Amino acid sequence: MAVKGDQTRARLIDAARSLVETRGYFGTGLNEVIQAGKAPRGSLYHHFPGGKDQLIAEALAVSGEEIDTLVRSLADDAPSATDLIEAVLDALADRMEEAGYAKGCPIATVALEVAATNDPLQKVCAEVYEAWQRALADRLVVDGHAPDHADDLACSLLALIEGALVLARASRSRVPIERARRSAAVLLGA
Repeated sequence: MAVKGDQTRARLIDAARSLVETRGYFGTGLNEVIQAGKAPRGSLYHHFPGGKDQLIAEALAVSGEEIDTLVRSLADDAPSATDLIEAVLDALADRMEEAGYAKGCPIATVALEVAATNDPLQKVCAEVYEAWQRALADRLVVDGHAPDHADDLACSLLALIEGALVLARASRSRVPIERARRSAAVLLGA
């Protein structure tokens, strides 16, 4: 694929990522993606012959990789799992606040809307969450937790983070994030 084609494809994915995170799957129309991505209509179907579901799946995968990279990068710098969770919460809260609470978790909106009705998108959401959970569990193992316990604890921490993001977005406040920070410290015995 030519460089121009790669750039067009990337713009469409970026536009879909932004729109679907703020408006959800059903609130994101292909015409809006084309307009935001500054691309001709034909390029959408050229790059994404599977249509909207393929585009959204790829946008979710890119968003998932971005957050996974963030978590793993923060894990490398954090002295403990508690510090990691605090850093993740801060990074996601800052991101949410910078977007005027229009954005929260880049996966949650789609997961809540289509997980029961769209198997391909449900699978992408599940894979993204699994990767994030694995990143947290990996850090917990480094901190001395047994692998089985680390998996359970990582699942609880991820649920805590996701719930805090939803509550923070709904209330347009960082208070749920701060409460989640304190609860995470308790879970981790800090």
